[in-house]
Amino acid sequence: MSPVSKVFLTEDLPKVPQRGGDLTDTTSTGTKQENQLKRGLSSRHLQMIAIGGSIGTGLFVASGGSIAQAGPGGALVAFAAVGLMVYLLMQSLGEMTAKIPVAGSFQTFATRFVSPSFGFAIGWNYWFNWAITVAAELVAAGIVMSFWLPDVPGWVWAGAFLAVLTLLNAMSAKAFGEVEFWLALIKVVTVIAFILAGVLMIFGILGSRTDPLANWTEGKDVFHGGWISIVAVFMIAGFSFQGTELVGVAAGEAKDPRREVPKAVRTVFWRIMLFYIGAIFIIGTLVPFTDPSLLASGEADVASSPFTLVFERAGIAFAAAAMNAVILTAILSAGNSGLYASTRMLYSMAHDGKAPKIFGRTNKRGVPMAALLATAGVGLFGFLTALIGQGAAYAWLLNVSGLCGFIVWVGVAVSHYRFRRGYKAQGFDLSDLPYRAPLFPLGPIVAFVMLLAVIAGQNYEAVAAGRGLEVLSAYIGLPLFLGLWLVHRLVTKSKVVKLSEMDLSAPADIEESAKVRSARTGVTN
Repeated sequence: MSPVSKVFLTEDLPKVPQRGGDLTDTTSTGTKQENQLKRGLSSRHLQMIAIGGSIGTGLFVASGGSIAQAGPGGALVAFAAVGLMVYLLMQSLGEMTAKIPVAGSFQTFATRFVSPSFGFAIGWNYWFNWAITVAAELVAAGIVMSFWLPDVPGWVWAGAFLAVLTLLNAMSAKAFGEVEFWLALIKVVTVIAFILAGVLMIFGILGSRTDPLANWTEGKDVFHGGWISIVAVFMIAGFSFQGTELVGVAAGEAKDPRREVPKAVRTVFWRIMLFYIGAIFIIGTLVPFTDPSLLASGEADVASSPFTLVFERAGIAFAAAAMNAVILTAILSAGNSGLYASTRMLYSMAHDGKAPKIFGRTNKRGVPMAALLATAGVGLFGFLTALIGQGAAYAWLLNVSGLCGFIVWVGVAVSHYRFRRGYKAQGFDLSDLPYRAPLFPLGPIVAFVMLLAVIAGQNYEAVAAGRGLEVLSAYIGLPLFLGLWLVHRLVTKSKVVKLSEMDLSAPADIEESAKVRSARTGVTN
């Protein structure tokens, strides 16, 4: 049996709301309903969540290992390919989210445009993904803090940071957005400073480098290891970009999502180019891929982070301490975002009859406290550090949750393809969409195929070597997802939603805002 109790597996399928309404907006009598989220996220909050969502330890630490494995050219190709995939996915998510900005995001779209069972599996998969990620980030925070205070047990920091993040999320969506704004800003400033310092070093203004292109021209190992290594880095890059989709969940509490979501999506390409492609080019240019320091891949190896190496060679003496602080910021940002996203997903599923109703209740500040506390409870897994060791707990938790993010991205691609077909089948004009994905239908199709390759080959080395436990931790998310989907379908007898019956309505407050704007400006969306 799946992790979800049969009590709410047998709930009636969610009723399709009347066009222009939403399950969380009004009661059957038309009066405002309690237990609603509040749109407290401003434009700057949403923009910084979108910018900072994909900047984390994957860039600050694991990028060095990618270059060591595939050479500077191979790492650049792999990250560029995954960056393209993420850009296509964000176009798909942006089109659906701008039209229907709800906190349920992926599970709502999967339910409405594919099937209730598919949405059920996507929703619980996403909640599990981020709830476990929060636990993993708590473990990582303890590892990072050992840089300064090695004698303090990791579980102390895990508990302290869990309490702080839970308190912040309990305040309001605006409080979450404000904290995330500043955490993301620190990450963005660090990357920009890194790239500027790297450019100055390449041109000989900082440091003592004589030939800035030596790592790209000397020998034949620009693509070290060939296609096998590039494929391996392709998987690492996929994990690094997870979190970009958070803007889809945050849009459910944004003040003006139909204007802000398109703005966020349109900047994705340039963010990927600047932060990932630019940073990896700098590292590959300034640090030989044979440098053993690049092989470091964990939070405990902050002194060997490629960012630390470049800053030190630029003459910044306190580089390791500074980067440790930035990496801690990235970890807390991921934990903060994960707690928020998984809480909102659990809240949304409760309103759709896919989770116990208690998780759909909010306090006067619009925070679903029961969902928040349940998710924070999963974060207690961070205390595994006291029992089995920090590194082992972090690696296991991260592996178990890693595949779940890719499955959600598959759901985004499939949902968008069917959304557009349903939108046209019901006679709507594409020009009325607040944001229109320019590369449809090629975009979701290409992203779907690339994702299947990532899922199938994410740990092929362990499969080939017969390392059973490692294979289990890497792929366990797939049978869990399929099991949830199948069991829900068998119990509820749900079917694929017909194109003509898709619910394309947005929340009532969004539709009302659109009507007011249309009357004032003549713009229909």
